Amino acid sequence: MKLSSRQNTWAREELLHLLSLSGTLAGLCITGVALVHTLGRATLPATVADDALAISALLFLVCTYTIFVALRTKRTKLAIALEQVADVLFLLALTGMVTSGFIMVYTVW
Repeated sequence: MKLSSRQNTWAREELLHLLSLSGTLAGLCITGVALVHTLGRATLPATVADDALAISALLFLVCTYTIFVALRTKRTKLAIALEQVADVLFLLALTGMVTSGFIMVYTVW
């Protein structure tokens, strides 16, 4: 499967944007974990929200590594597969982050 030059450029730009965004969101998740710990509430919803944020941060980090490898590889098929993996990881992490936000809004605060 050969990509045209235009498709290859578009995929690279998409990965670069996703790389920056996933790194930023990983840091935001860690900030959320620190905020929950600062509040000192050890209720079950706070712990679940905290765990969801920590898992989301880990998924964003793995997504960042996957994107980095996809950008560095010369093998087109591997790059396409890694891009798909990164997309799934990003969506899972984003879903966990939003879920954690809903848990915090409706039960913790």
